Amino acid sequence: MPRPSVNPQETAATAGGAGLAGLTRLVAALRPAAKPLHPRGDLVTGRLTRRGLAVPVGVLWLDEPGVDDVLVRRSRAVGLPEGFPDIHGLAVRVPLAGGGHGDLLLAMTGSGRLSRFVLTVGRTPYSRPLTTLLPYRTPAGPRLIRAVACDAQSYRLAVAAPGGAWLELGLLELAATSGPDPTLSFDPVRHPIPGLETYEWVRRLREPAYATARRSRHQDDERAAPGIGTARS
Repeated sequence: MPRPSVNPQETAATAGGAGLAGLTRLVAALRPAAKPLHPRGDLVTGRLTRRGLAVPVGVLWLDEPGVDDVLVRRSRAVGLPEGFPDIHGLAVRVPLAGGGHGDLLLAMTGSGRLSRFVLTVGRTPYSRPLTTLLPYRTPAGPRLIRAVACDAQSYRLAVAAPGGAWLELGLLELAATSGPDPTLSFDPVRHPIPGLETYEWVRRLREPAYATARRSRHQDDERAAPGIGTARS
């Protein structure tokens, strides 16, 4: 019988996903009272004004202009105190026309053709660019999304192919004051924006760590309030 075909990329992603899940379990064990990753952050409302891409990619949300009232969480991946360099994250929750929401997660990286795939650190959430790090699948091919701070309360968003030039997408403006920071879960794999599909190898890489983090938070809830289930979005 012929051997089943093996996709090296998916195999490597599966192994990498298992490694990230193990790391997440270790962090959760060392820090049981907090989220394993991105424990420190602030939650704000914002407005994303999309101008539409100059070169369409076949995704309505990217190609067409529009305005979204979004929920944004700025956080520190390791959770070091303010002033220390950390990998900053930007999570954006976009309401969908048919109900529900789609999530975007961006992390601090470089912005060049290679450095856009490399995590880096900064002292503030607006000191360096942030990207989705891993590409989305679109009808025009893989695309990444980038956010570059204009100031402490606004970011310019752009879209690019993995090795291509950045094309302006729009402006994200945040409220001046932050609200309570509940343990809100953002997940671009389970809650995608329509048209921004997750590659199978990306899902294999990300989902084990996300699932581990969700189980850790659920166990913390049960320890804090036995017999009471906590709903999360």
